[in-house]
Amino acid sequence: MEAPQAPAERLARTRDGPRRVLVVLCATEITSWGVLYYAFPVLAGQITADTGWSATSLTAALSAGQLVAALVGIPVGRQLDRHGPRGVMTGGSVVAVAAIVAVALAPNLGCFVAAWLMVGVAMGAVLYPPAFAALTRWHGPDRVRALTVLTLVAGLASTVFAPLTAAVSAQLDWRGTYLVLAAVLAVITVPAHWFGLRLPWPEVPRPEPWQGHNGDPARVVRSRAFVLLVLSLSVAAFATFAVVINLVPLLAERGIGTGTAAVALGLGGAGQVAGRLGYAALARHTTVRTRTAMILLAMAATTALLGILTTVTTLIVASVLAGTARGVFTLVQATAVTDRWGTAHYGRLTGMLSAPLTVTTALAPFAGAAVAGLLGGYSAAFLFLGGLTGVAAVLSLASTPTHPDHSTNT
Repeated sequence: MEAPQAPAERLARTRDGPRRVLVVLCATEITSWGVLYYAFPVLAGQITADTGWSATSLTAALSAGQLVAALVGIPVGRQLDRHGPRGVMTGGSVVAVAAIVAVALAPNLGCFVAAWLMVGVAMGAVLYPPAFAALTRWHGPDRVRALTVLTLVAGLASTVFAPLTAAVSAQLDWRGTYLVLAAVLAVITVPAHWFGLRLPWPEVPRPEPWQGHNGDPARVVRSRAFVLLVLSLSVAAFATFAVVINLVPLLAERGIGTGTAAVALGLGGAGQVAGRLGYAALARHTTVRTRTAMILLAMAATTALLGILTTVTTLIVASVLAGTARGVFTLVQATAVTDRWGTAHYGRLTGMLSAPLTVTTALAPFAGAAVAGLLGGYSAAFLFLGGLTGVAAVLSLASTPTHPDHSTNT
């Protein structure tokens, strides 16, 4: 018979379990984002050249998949709250592998679009929201550190998978490349989710005194604070993703070459890492209302600067600053629910919050270019997007629930 474990040994095992989960999710998120999202822009040109399908049609297929992910995220959130992430994320990984194989084998555009709708189902079950829910429950008070680590690592998905996809596609056609990526997805994510997320799912945490009025998630979703939170973060997400997608065209409009524009875009990604590293300190020294508004205002200001500045150096600096604000914004989304309503219904509430954010993100590439066309150029479009984000910052001031015992969090 196994000898009883000392309290210190039991404590060590309790701590090791969440750490292993964090390592597992870092590996699976970087792989899932890399294959399901970042491989597409690398291969889109080859797909168009090989099939004759227009670039607009291909982008529409990706956006349609993101819309499906938004819808899937709502029931996924309920399942996460009740049963934990193991079944949901393992099943999502299996669907992801099948969907990428379907993308690779699609004989016509209709089947290609249908395959991307299937990819959307997988995205809703394996990308950030379910991973955030897992870390929030398992890491408890230490969740901000865990979420920061995850977003830092997953932020490298494009760094790893864009060149990997390009290298494979130099040897194979786009169909063969997607089949290779499906195999990578199968080897890493399916067993990692099944065997790595076996940690017992904690009971619903007992509410803090300031959370006592949040027992009914349906009531929270209907509240003024939640509606304004959804509205402000959705508007901000729309603007920031429109900026990312349209930064290179903006720089081209200023006469800056593609190589330099790519450097500016890449340095913006480095700025995201810097922003995320500083989030824990920001959270300790600010209230949720203050830091949400501050970060959205920073996003508004840097977006407007990109619309005003004209020299290469200043535009690159502004791109880095915009990336820094954008990196912090990811963690604002991840902690928005727990900062306001606690962890008890995190999965369900985050699913409801993430759905409209995912929709606006999917629409941003088309809408950003359309705004530039309507306003006569990308400079005016960036000024408009900066103003829109400023409106979101104002709305966010009313996105924190009022409660007598909630003063320390507001």
